[in-house]
Amino acid sequence: MNLDRDAIKAAVRAKVIELAKNLGMDASDIGDDDLIPATGYVDSAAILELVVWYEDAYQMPLKQEEINIDNLGSINSMADFVIKRKG
Repeated sequence: MNLDRDAIKAAVRAKVIELAKNLGMDASDIGDDDLIPATGYVDSAAILELVVWYEDAYQMPLKQEEINIDNLGSINSMADFVIKRKG
């Protein structure tokens, strides 16, 4: 598993773009600090899918209290959280 911050950010960005595309949205301009749920690019089901993908991709089961906007709200926060937990 690659714990390079830029690689993690690229993977998360690609997944968000993929999920948005499935909903007919173009999220290619999403910023690293944009709050993913607030962008309107993904719906609640896609956010759930993103969390499941994240847990699987980084072999990191999340506790209920870890699933929050501080840890998973943006591309940057998702990358930082993986590094904090796994690094």
